[in-house]
Amino acid sequence: MSEGEARKITRTTFEIRPADGGPPVVGDVRMAAGTKPGSAVIIVHGFKGFRLWGPWQPLARALALRGHAAVNFDFSHNGVGPDGEFSRLDLFRENTQSRELDELRAVIGAVAGGELTGGKVKRIGLLGHSRGGGDAILAAAEDARVSALVTWASIADIPGRWSPEQIAAWRRGDDVPIENVRTKQQMPIGPGYWVDLQQNRDRLDIPAAAARVTVPWLIVHGDADTSVSVDEAHALFAAAGDNAELMIMEGTDHVFGVRHPYAGPSADLRTAAEATMEWFEANL
Repeated sequence: MSEGEARKITRTTFEIRPADGGPPVVGDVRMAAGTKPGSAVIIVHGFKGFRLWGPWQPLARALALRGHAAVNFDFSHNGVGPDGEFSRLDLFRENTQSRELDELRAVIGAVAGGELTGGKVKRIGLLGHSRGGGDAILAAAEDARVSALVTWASIADIPGRWSPEQIAAWRRGDDVPIENVRTKQQMPIGPGYWVDLQQNRDRLDIPAAAARVTVPWLIVHGDADTSVSVDEAHALFAAAGDNAELMIMEGTDHVFGVRHPYAGPSADLRTAAEATMEWFEANL
């Protein structure tokens, strides 16, 4: 995107405070200057992700230029501090899947109610990547305000991602460290994470949620993804109804050929982004 195009976009930062008094959800809303969009797309980042990662900001600008309000946000416990780095591992340790789903629902509510865009929005799309894809599926299944869904490299299951050794550690009350390959940090996940999965297993059942998604849903996945197997895309598509479309990209990895810090779009990212914007244009 050129600098001239970028100047046509307004960006407003927002906070949503949780009822428990904890840290807020922080995000940005981008809109074409001088417009009040009737549709919005909410971008949901993945595990060890954040709203300023890689292509999310350029993609939000592109969505805004297509006429949507583009919203991307940080989950309150994603571990990113005010410095933009993973400096709040204490929060990361306490994160749960239910917290993420509740926070996504809160963002959907703020968009639908007009608090973030200056006017009520009746048509809301979700774009979720990796674990954020799972969150988006769960939200689309239980929130009638969602009108369209796109998932990139989405997970198709939550409990099955964890090894018997990791589960045993949580049951003992221990933390499970996960390496951040980019920063080389050991990021702890506390035992409360597993407790939450057990207490909310029905609500957090992604395959069951996929079967309940009735809105138009584009499933995008690379067959060279070594983080989330392409088999999970096939599982989601098998669980979904006739409303879903499967797009398998040959030779594409988990992040569509881009890295952070962002150095520009890859050919694979351009393909996924264009298909996504066309999906929302047709269905929002």
